[in-house]
This record gives sequence, C-alpha cells and structure tokens, in this order.
Amino acid sequence: MALPYLEAVLGFMIFMYLFETYLDIRQHAALKLPNLPKPLEGVISQEKFEQARAYSIDKSYFHFIHEAVTILMDTAILYFGILPWFWKLSGNLVAYLGLDAENEIIHTLSFLAGVMIWSQITDLPFSLYSTFVIEARHGFNKQTVWLFFRDMFKGICLSILLGPPIVSAIIFIVQKGGPYLAIYLWAFMFVLSLVMMTLYPILIAPLFNKFTPLPDGVIREKIEKLAASLKFPLKKLFVVDGSTRSSHSNAYMYGFFNNKRIVLYDTLIQQCKNEEEVVAVIAHELGHWKLNHTMYSFIAVQILTFLQFGGYTLVRNSKDLFESFGFDSQPILIGLIIFQHTVIPLQHLVNFGLNLVSRTFEFQADAFAKKLGYAKALRAGLIKLQEENLSAMNTDPWYSAYHYSHPPLVERLAAIEEADNFPADKWWKKSSIGLYKSIVAETSSVFRFSS
Repeated sequence: MALPYLEAVLGFMIFMYLFETYLDIRQHAALKLPNLPKPLEGVISQEKFEQARAYSIDKSYFHFIHEAVTILMDTAILYFGILPWFWKLSGNLVAYLGLDAENEIIHTLSFLAGVMIWSQITDLPFSLYSTFVIEARHGFNKQTVWLFFRDMFKGICLSILLGPPIVSAIIFIVQKGGPYLAIYLWAFMFVLSLVMMTLYPILIAPLFNKFTPLPDGVIREKIEKLAASLKFPLKKLFVVDGSTRSSHSNAYMYGFFNNKRIVLYDTLIQQCKNEEEVVAVIAHELGHWKLNHTMYSFIAVQILTFLQFGGYTLVRNSKDLFESFGFDSQPILIGLIIFQHTVIPLQHLVNFGLNLVSRTFEFQADAFAKKLGYAKALRAGLIKLQEENLSAMNTDPWYSAYHYSHPPLVERLAAIEEADNFPADKWWKKSSIGLYKSIVAETSSVFRFSS
C-alpha cells in the first residue's frame, strides 16, 4: 500500500500555518500594548514608541493577509494537481516551439520559466503594497515606481542569465552521479556558493546600489584602527547608498581570507549620533569574525546541504512518491521540489535550532564589542537603530523564540550590562537559561525582560 505522501504534506502545511498563526496572534497582541517594556522606559521616547507600534501593527495585519493567501494558493496547487498539469503544459509548449520535449533540461527550463512568471504575478501586488503603502506611510520608502520596476527587471534578467546553467548542471549531475550523487551535488553547491559569495558583492550588488569608498575622516580612521588592532585583513571600506531605496540601516562585511571588506549603509552613518556608535556597530560585526561565527554558520549550512542531498538520493526513484503528487514520470527537478515538501517538519526544527544559535552568536558579538570598550557606544547605537528602524518594542516570548534570529533589544541591553558575568566559554549555558526564562517565566502575551 502506497504511503499518503501528499496528504501528509498537506496536513503538516496546514498544521504549521495554524501554529504560526497562533504565534502571530500572540505577537499582534504584544504589539498593541500601549506601554513600553519597563527596561526601555526613559530610554526610548514615547513618540518613537508610538511610531514603532503603528508600523509594527500595520506590518502584522499585512502579514496575516499575505500568509492566508499563500497557504490557500500552496494548498490548492498541491491538492488540485497543478504541478503535474503545469509540467505537462510546459512540455507541450516545448514541442509546439519545435524543440525536443524529451530533453529533460529543456523541459525543466520551460517549466521554471512558467513558474517564474507565475511567481512574479502573484508576488507583485504584495510587494507594491508593502513598499508603496506600508513602508511609505511610515517614512521608509525612498524609491520611485520606476526604480522599483527597474530593480525587478534586473532581478528577472539575472535569473534568466544564472538560472539555466545552474539548473542544467544539477540535472546533469543527477543523471550521471551514480552512487556518489549526494557528494557530487554537495560539491557543486559548495563551489557555487563560493563563486556567488565572491561575485555577488563585486558584480551583482553594484547593479542595484552604488558603492563608494568611505571618505577620509574620523569614522574611517577609527574603523581602520580597530581592524588593525584585531588583525582583521581590511582591504576596502565602502558606503552604500541604501537611502535611495529605504531609510532602514545596516552594515556588513564580506570576503575570503586576507581580502575582507566592510560596507556601511549611508543611513547608518546618518542615524547614529556620533562616530563611536558607528564604530561600536562595526566592533560587533568584527566580533562575529573574530569568534568564527561566519565560519561555523557556513560549515553548518554545508553539513545540512549534504544531508539534504543524501535524503533526496534515498527517495528520488520512489514511484509511489511521484504518483502521490500526480506525476506519471519522475523529473529530477520535480523530485527535488517534492522532497523539499516532505522534509518540511525537519526544516522547521532545523530553522529553530539555527535561530537559537544565531541569537547566541549575537550575544557573543555584543560581549566582544563590550570587551573592546564599546559598551556605552554599542548600547546607544542599538537603541538608535531600534528607534530609527521603528523595530518592535514589545515582543511575545514564544514568537521571538521561534522566529527571531536576533534577540529583542531588551535582552541585548540586559546582556550587555551583565556580559562580564558570562565568560565566552559558557555561551551555551547562558543562551539556554535566557531562552528558558523568556518562554517559561511569563506565559502571557506580554514579554517583559528584567533581571
């Protein structure tokens, strides 16, 4: 008797939608609280709190609608057999154009072209509303409609340029991989990730933003001095014109081995009160590098990728699996898509674990910046970024534990105050205790961290 793969996938999709909607409702209730968390009273202005509250509530309502539409479409696509129907339709289109419909690579590219068109059409109304209504209403959107569609066009062009060779390579590897298929697939993705991490900031990112060297001055001098003191191989220091699209702010670094680069959003420089706050944010980022967080994360992703391909090789020839989803053939890309659906339960568990580790890394990076003498400046910088980005001030403990890759501000400020009491080698204990307190100590929808 064939296993009910489709029914199991649909059941879990609906279960996860209901569970995450429950968490969203808890978070929505927290966002509507009229008062600041006690640790932020006197720290965040009431005006900024009201603005952040309104922004978060607007995004929350939008999220409810978007998720409801998404689960309806995804469920309908699977339940009514839209995937196998569209696969056959794409094959007919290939034949109509006089191409070889038996060539799986050509057939797959035709299928993906249709999927991309469908995705653009269904995502466009939500993207437009999010950008030109919600973000504009709260003063964040800076891009014009022309710039929005120009970026979308560039993204489509990149997909057309990069997608076919990558997909073709994957199909070829699966066809020829034999017993070492999982290793070959992982090796290909490993090399691809290295290539993309190298090319993206150099060739792709400049298509969307302008990167200019950070001008000489106090900020540049202090960042270079900090990097040198940590033996960070800083080669270039850029400012990116993030303000042309949004007033949200950020900073990041990239590069391999002795060719590291740091990028500051111009909005970050504009929003922080003084140079020390900007440098403190960079000290936090350098903490990730010094503590090998980026390397650990990269290794974790590689292990998960290999395990995922290993699982795929076990089911890729399962006739029952394909037939459960309405396919009378076993296309390679479809097999990967179906497999992704069948391991959704594991993916949710893995994502939860990765978020837990990510939050721990954030605490460690904050503690690292504090040890360098930037505690006061980092605290001021985090508060300023929270205010300027209108981030949620009140968060539900269950929601943040499940969704957040970064700790809420109240937790980070408290941790900065007590960082000296938690040695770096006790990070797991600290994270576990903190998570336990966050979820268990208060089961209502109000999260008030105080210790």
